[in-house]
Amino acid sequence: MRSACQDPAAHAIAMAHFHCPLYRSAGPSILVPMQVSQFFSHQAGRHIEVPLRRLARFGVGDVVRHKMFDFRGVVFDIDPTFANSEEWYESIPQDIRPERDQPYYHLFAESDDAYYVAYVSQQNLTGDGIGGPVDHPNIAEMFDEFVDGRYVMHPGLTH
Repeated sequence: MRSACQDPAAHAIAMAHFHCPLYRSAGPSILVPMQVSQFFSHQAGRHIEVPLRRLARFGVGDVVRHKMFDFRGVVFDIDPTFANSEEWYESIPQDIRPERDQPYYHLFAESDDAYYVAYVSQQNLTGDGIGGPVDHPNIAEMFDEFVDGRYVMHPGLTH
């Protein structure tokens, strides 16, 4: 059996720490307030301190696109600040390494030739201009349907 940290869909469902806005933003231009002061990151293996107020540009279910790399994805979780391992952060080339102090998004991502889970800083994401669904195989585990350019989360998974 895979642990929640190994299975992205289970991770998003099982982790009760801060995840995402309780309501969806109306699009990339509306900011969603996040009010937390600390949460435990299983990926980083430690508590993460964050300002009491943090703004996320995207909400769970939004379809986004990476600004530098050719992939798009569906937001399934949001960290108010960087909450992955130091090793992961240091593996990013320094000339393109994003700041830690911003929201980071967990995505069910797709490129032309692969499906995967991505962890992306807010500064590197933009709204998806295509408007169509993403074909990632894990989407059905968390979302019911694709409506008006975004995914609707299963009712039992919201908090």
